Amino acid sequence: MPRAIWSGAISFGLVSVPVKLYTAVSRKSVRFNQIDAETNSRVKQKRVNAEGDEVSYEQIVKGYEISKDSYVIVTEEELAALSPKASRMIDITDFVLEEQIDPVFYDSAYFLVPDELARKSYTLLSRAMEDSGRVAIATFVMRTKQYLVAIRPTEGRLMMSTMVYADELVSADDIPGLEELAEIDVSEAEMTMAGQLIESLANDFEPDQYRDSYREQVLDLLEQKASGEIQSIEAAPAAEEAAVVDLLAALEASVNAAKEARKKPTKKSSAKKAKKSSAKKASKGEEDEAEQKAKSA
Repeated sequence: MPRAIWSGAISFGLVSVPVKLYTAVSRKSVRFNQIDAETNSRVKQKRVNAEGDEVSYEQIVKGYEISKDSYVIVTEEELAALSPKASRMIDITDFVLEEQIDPVFYDSAYFLVPDELARKSYTLLSRAMEDSGRVAIATFVMRTKQYLVAIRPTEGRLMMSTMVYADELVSADDIPGLEELAEIDVSEAEMTMAGQLIESLANDFEPDQYRDSYREQVLDLLEQKASGEIQSIEAAPAAEEAAVVDLLAALEASVNAAKEARKKPTKKSSAKKAKKSSAKKASKGEEDEAEQKAKSA
């Protein structure tokens, strides 16, 4: 059962809506421990200084490197004095159009759940935002850190995403290999074929169809090794280096392959067809039964 990680209120104008914060994402990964291959015992890490001497936790302080091997020491009390003022308010400062926010700004997602007595004001805010097509930009403090957040309505609920600040983004101009892309010439035929390839793969986004197959394979391997079914697996062959190909020919071949793949019925489409066929047969059976009763009458 998920637990609230923060409680407070959404504040805009003179209105406040008491809410609780629940994480909307439960990340899944396979975690490993470091094991000594000879003794099969777990490896522990020790804190040591540059001279190799072990340092107790009580001796450790925070230091900021201002030049090589030169540090400014800062105490916990000094940092506490600078911490953002604790507040139980998510202060909305602006309502902006959602399409104006580049997805690169989004970080972690949360559900905002209203207190029982605040359901009406919560619903009013959610519906008003949905009608306006706008997203709320706000700030709030959690665990001594101030966050910039975006609150958006979705199916009658409010979701909040923490955001990175503008000065935390890496400029594309600083990434090697991106500078001269605007100067590359692309032919009209290549653009047409690329457009056809995109259209051939166009579909609705259905998140349930995407799975972390690598994680599933790792878990399956661990289960088999734990049960003694297998001892080890062979290493996969090295990946081949990408070869330079005729772009137009590759696009054309990709379009043809995508079209052929679309012709083959998937499990999902087969299930839909079977469901539709069953419904059609049931409907026809009901019609025949009704007709038979009418004749008998």
